[in-house]
Parts: sequence; structure tokens; C-alpha cells
Amino acid sequence: MPINILMPALSPTMEKGNLAKWLKKEGDTVKSGDVIAEIETDKATMEVEAVDEGTIAKILVPEGTQDVPVNDVIAVLAGDGEDVKAAGAGAAKPAPKPAEAPAAKPAAILAARPAAATPAPRPAPAPQAASPAPQTNGQGRIFSSPLARRLAKEAGIEISRVVGSGPHGRIIARDVDQAKSGKGLKAPAAAPAGGPALAPSMSDQQVRALFEEGSYEVVPHDGMRRTIAQRLTASVQTIPHFYLTIDCDIGKLLTAREEINKQAPTDKDKKPLYKLSVNDFVIKAMAVALQKIPNCNVSWTDGGMLKHKHSDVGVAVAMPGGLITPIIRKAETKTLSTISSEMKDFAARARARKLKPEEYQGGTTAVSNLGMYGINHFTAVINPPHATILAVGTSEERPVVRGGKIEIAHMMSVTLSCDHRAIDGALGAELIGAFKVLIENPVMMMV
Repeated sequence: MPINILMPALSPTMEKGNLAKWLKKEGDTVKSGDVIAEIETDKATMEVEAVDEGTIAKILVPEGTQDVPVNDVIAVLAGDGEDVKAAGAGAAKPAPKPAEAPAAKPAAILAARPAAATPAPRPAPAPQAASPAPQTNGQGRIFSSPLARRLAKEAGIEISRVVGSGPHGRIIARDVDQAKSGKGLKAPAAAPAGGPALAPSMSDQQVRALFEEGSYEVVPHDGMRRTIAQRLTASVQTIPHFYLTIDCDIGKLLTAREEINKQAPTDKDKKPLYKLSVNDFVIKAMAVALQKIPNCNVSWTDGGMLKHKHSDVGVAVAMPGGLITPIIRKAETKTLSTISSEMKDFAARARARKLKPEEYQGGTTAVSNLGMYGINHFTAVINPPHATILAVGTSEERPVVRGGKIEIAHMMSVTLSCDHRAIDGALGAELIGAFKVLIENPVMMMV
């Protein structure tokens, strides 16, 4: 019996993905472990491996298709000894209504690993009046013609918000043409019951009306930018932030860093095996501080507080079109040189979009450092499920008063953002105080 190959969920939060590329074509035989396709998520491109063996009988979702819902059938595999043409012909038939759907054979299980491809942009949303839900195939995919999908993508219109006038509500080209002028568009989906009430915002047309036609270019949002917008909007609307800022004298740290880097072992080409940065010390100090103040190493849930045993520190890395936060796991147990090596590897693979989901999902806190841009103070938005994030400014020489005398010291300002549901002001002050002691006396990180 033919085996359905489904759009895999490559992360716990993934709902849709882009089918970037097919690496097998119809009629090709596959065996377990063969890479058959590349799927784009909001953060990375993953290679999808087949587990079952057989022949690709029919590809139902062509490469380049965007926003394919998880668990949609993307291809059909004919098993050993099966008639490939018959399996393909059966797959091409219209899907039965949900009430008539026969019991399906278990779908093919897919494994995933990072790929080097760059995600393609997704269409930007366009607003307007509310309308009935679009006609779907029972699995979440909206009925629309290929031409309509292409026109919607080119116009920066989300196809799910276009009202279809074709048979059974199918979206056709003329519907997209109407949507370009603001007609036949549904309002954005309402927040789920019990979820946060979102403040009303200006529609796309209202914003564009403020500017002269032709004076701007519309750049559609890609998946990463959409995810950043959704997560950070939810963060500021649902997490009560408060901020604690403190100045740190990092003179001893800079001296220690210089000495450690001088003594670093070299490879056969006489290049040092590592070169510590100030940020490596920051990561280590934050990790150790959370161990000293364990009530801050937590995640809020409605059912109870999650108290974490280890300090898994996410570090914000800028990349084209957005940012990602790879995680140094059990950072309190690692040497500075190990942290430095992991961060260099993470940063390089993050910019190439080759990180695995488990390398950037989760974590117990985060560090965001804008010191290299000359920023001396800023506040950062908490990234759930974290309860804290440390914003690090630049180190600079400043006048300080010591013993009634003015001296020059290397100072660095840091600001801790806290989730007030999980961490009270005094507790947050203890954490940032512990961080200050460690960063000003780096030898204490080794104790």
C-alpha cells in the first residue's frame, strides 16, 4: 500500500514550512537515510531523510511551495513490489471528504538535519474586513490556483486572507487582483481564547496611504522576521518586564584576558587555538551567577515554576534579516576556551543558517551584547521561556571616584531584564550583584 510522505515538524513550534527543493524526482528509488528534500523553517534549512524504502510515485507539493502546513502530504512512496504508476495515479485523485476518508497507512517518518540553503522570503500580510474562513482540504491547506498563489506572493499578500470566488471558495487570479486594491480581504485572525488581547494597529493600506506612491519599496517579510515579530510582541504584551542596571569595573578582566590569550597554545601553523573575548567572560559569569542565585534560574509556567539545574545561556547572534540565539549548554561547567570555541562555531553556522533546532531552542537565560557597536546602555526583551536576559554595553574608560580621588577605570554597563512573575526586584538585584562580583573578579569564576 502506498506510503504518504508528510511535511515534517522540524521543531516543537513549527506549524508550516517551505518546500525549498526536491533532491529526488518521481520514479527515483529511495532507501532509509537518503536525503529526499530540503525544508525551510523560520530559522534554518533542514535536509529531510527518508526512513521507508520504495519509489517516489508522486510529488504532490512542488519545490518552491511556501507555507506548507505540518502533516500535509507532500509526496507518495510506492513500497517494494507495488505498481508505481497506480500508486501515483491514486495520489493524484482529489482528497475525499473528512467523513469519507479511509483509514490511512502510517505516514513515512522523516528525519532532518541542517542544510546550507537560504530561506526564501514569505509574503507580507495585508488587512481588511472580516470574512468567512477560507475553504480548506481538511488538513489546513487553502484551496487556491497556482497562478493565484504566485500573484499573491508577488503582491506581498498572504493567500489565506484572500476571499475566494471560485468553485467551493477556491481562490483564483481575479480574487488576488481585487485584493491588491484592498477588496475581498479578511481581517487578521483574532487572538485565541484566553490569550493576550492585542492592541489595534494600522493596516497595511493605512500605513502606505501616509506616503507618496512610488516613494517606497515593499520588501515582503520572510519567516525569520515574522517569528521575531510574533515572539517579541507576545513577550512585551504577556511578560511584565523590569530592568536593573549596574556598572562593572572590568580592569582585572581585561588584564586576565590579555594574559590568557598570550599563553594560548598554537596549532601547527602557529595560530592560537583560541582567543577569548569579553563576551566569553560575560557568558561564564552569567552562568555561574545563576548557580549562586538558583531562584533566578527559572522559567514561568501557569502550573508552576521550572527551576533549572544547569545554566543554559543563549547568546544573541546577528544574521542577515534578523537574529538567532544559539545556546551554550551547561555553561557553568565549561572553561572559557570551550565557551569561546563553541560560540565561534555557533556564530559561523548561524549566519549560514545551519544550526539544528536543538541548538537554539530552550535555554534558561540569554545575553545580548551590543558593545562592539559602541552602545553603552540598552534594555533587551526577554525571549520566552527565559525569565531573564542580560544586555551588555561597551567597555570604556570613565572617571570614577575612589577614596575621595578621581581615577580612570575601564567600565562596562549591563542591564538585566527580569520577568516579574518569576523574579521579584530584590531577587533580580541579587543576581546582577552576583554577576558584578564575578565579572570584576574573573578568578572567582574558576572556584
